Amino acid sequence: MTDAPSPAAPLLAARGLSFSRNDEPVFGPLDFVVDAGEALLIRGDNGAGKTTLLRVLAGLLQADGGAIEIDGRATDRPSRARAMAYLGHLPALKADLGALENLHFLCGLHGRRHGQTEEAAMRIVGLDGYQDALARQLSAGQKKRLSLARMWLSPAPLWLLDEPYANLDLEGIELVNRMVQAHLREGGAALVTTHGAYAAPPVRTRELRIRRTA
Repeated sequence: MTDAPSPAAPLLAARGLSFSRNDEPVFGPLDFVVDAGEALLIRGDNGAGKTTLLRVLAGLLQADGGAIEIDGRATDRPSRARAMAYLGHLPALKADLGALENLHFLCGLHGRRHGQTEEAAMRIVGLDGYQDALARQLSAGQKKRLSLARMWLSPAPLWLLDEPYANLDLEGIELVNRMVQAHLREGGAALVTTHGAYAAPPVRTRELRIRRTA
């Protein structure tokens, strides 16, 4: 009799993850896993540490304790940064570059999803015709859409989306949900923070609730 195959390791796992600022605990210890094809919905009040958690996972901040694994392997901050695409509150755009130039620049830094082009990504997010518009001339919603195009082009399997529905109308919210659904269908995963409603497409979803540390 042959042994049964070992279950696949989760795409992302956090073990005892904690973070403090000025010796004051912000969150943790936290334990959670996210499999390929899943979304993790991170809920909590403002100030509970949701954004900080995503920044720790992305390698932008150093955790106080715990471990972060990708595909069952312990990771350092640089390797996590390569595996994750982070969409924060502020758009990571060059203000004096055109919209399409921004995507060319960012793909040059971080690579490009197989089979995708910057021009196609702009059409997907509804910015066709804005290729030459400077980033600083775009509205908040258009900047969010351009940031979503950057996410779509990223080859990273893990998406970290911090309040992705902010500054978007109903059409934009539906766009986010379609993009998340497509990314998960291709074997990726998404971590989404929110303190309000979550109108996601029908995807496998786990939930992590963060409460303010006393």
